Amino acid sequence: MAASREEIFTALKEHLVGRGIEADKITMEADLAGDLGLDSLDTVEMTVGLEDQFGIEIPDAELENVTTVSDAVDLIEQKVAVGA
Repeated sequence: MAASREEIFTALKEHLVGRGIEADKITMEADLAGDLGLDSLDTVEMTVGLEDQFGIEIPDAELENVTTVSDAVDLIEQKVAVGA
């Protein structure tokens, strides 16, 4: 399943809005913890939802360097591209 960066960003944004985060705060440059207020549990829940949506698996170790929305989109894009 090939997904564009825009499709991934839209899915991520929809998930975050569903968690009560204001849509206008969700940009590619937004810091997940600092700007959006996500804690580690929020990040895990976001990841699980996106794994299910895109049919991928993201090991916890790969999440350690994900700090911005752009980082998350990049990681999901890589996983989708290789069908992980």
